[in-house]
Amino acid sequence: MRALLTGIATTLLLLLNTLTLIGPMLLIALLKVVLPGQRLRDACSRGVMWVAEAWAENDKRIFAALIPTHWDIRGGDRLRKDTSYLVISNHQSWVDIPALVQAFNRKAPYFKFFLKKELIWVPFLGLAFWALDYPFMKRYSKAFLEKHPEMKGKDLEITKAACEKFKRLPVTVVNYLEGTRCTPAKQARQGSPYRHLLKPKSGGVAFVLAALGEQLDAILDVTLVYPGNGVPGFWTLLSGQVPRVIVDIQTRELNPALWQGDYENDAKFRQSVQGWVNQLWEEKDARIDQLRAELNRNA
Repeated sequence: MRALLTGIATTLLLLLNTLTLIGPMLLIALLKVVLPGQRLRDACSRGVMWVAEAWAENDKRIFAALIPTHWDIRGGDRLRKDTSYLVISNHQSWVDIPALVQAFNRKAPYFKFFLKKELIWVPFLGLAFWALDYPFMKRYSKAFLEKHPEMKGKDLEITKAACEKFKRLPVTVVNYLEGTRCTPAKQARQGSPYRHLLKPKSGGVAFVLAALGEQLDAILDVTLVYPGNGVPGFWTLLSGQVPRVIVDIQTRELNPALWQGDYENDAKFRQSVQGWVNQLWEEKDARIDQLRAELNRNA
């Protein structure tokens, strides 16, 4: 009963926070559409980000007041708001999003996700995602692309267009290399060689680096680990049943060679980027083993 009441109270307060701030956010976003001049539109973009940060900070206060989750954030002590970052993270649950909010809100520029197109229809949040200029991606299966080869590469075109918008203001771009949440069933279907991860996709991150490489200060390599053998759902978090979340942040310097090539047309460069991504993923898989072992020792 206590978990149920906690979950209801947390949900209602999060909803109230959203309803209170989504109006101003949408108003500023609409002004950005109609106002002339790039300077005014960029000012509106900054206004939208300010509202989003206030929204996220209020969510943090609600979590702190109502749920006992300990956000064990490691690293990221020297983050700045006047530069841009690329966040690369494993992806397991909707709880990953609040974890990133806890780690980065008001410490780095407000983050941008590449979202599934269907999320634009989520009540309230879909409008907020639109106002925040989050790029919506349409994912196609291999079978669909075989029947409709003209759709191949459309997701990368969206990535390129989104990155053009990101160039004008500091931004934290979040890229989930797995492309979807990792589950044992998906690992089995893929034949993933990793213990805790799906196979990474290098195309999206290659285009982000190509578009923003000179602008990016660093890569923030984030590893998220939850206690126990399972992965908590969002309700599990809202109802106060997630005791601890590890957010491990390793800052990695950027090698200019990662964006000084043609990923689409240069096979050698493409293999180089893919090799870098695979090495990153092998290290992350081992890092998850280390963090899980630590959780088990302290359980």
